[in-house]
Amino acid sequence: MKLVLVVACALIDADGRVLLAQRPAGKAMAGLWEFPGGKVEAGERPEETLIRELHEELGIAVKEPCLAPLTFASHAYADFHLLMPLFVCRRWDGIVAAREHAALAWVRPNKLRDYPMPEADIPLIPHLTGLLL
Repeated sequence: MKLVLVVACALIDADGRVLLAQRPAGKAMAGLWEFPGGKVEAGERPEETLIRELHEELGIAVKEPCLAPLTFASHAYADFHLLMPLFVCRRWDGIVAAREHAALAWVRPNKLRDYPMPEADIPLIPHLTGLLL
């Protein structure tokens, strides 16, 4: 089974809310909510991927020291196995905007389960709520 490395980020605002991004129509798992991020390219470190993806997807600039690893997900989908480190970020430059997603939502940690997510993202929620509540 193919192993896919994807990195995700829980952006946390000053009010302790977490950013969720809704996958756009036409993409796999369209309509589901996820933590922003993306596939790690060849020769790229996970932190570099997040810096690139957060700029492309949300229009923000993140510095590597502001990314803190929290946990990871390991999930077997039907045709690939996903390994997804989750980083936390509380500081960035710029205003978060949906450049590639259908919508964005700032969500209280205890409300994260109210948003339908890909199966791999769901086990990450208790780690975030444990950190923030």
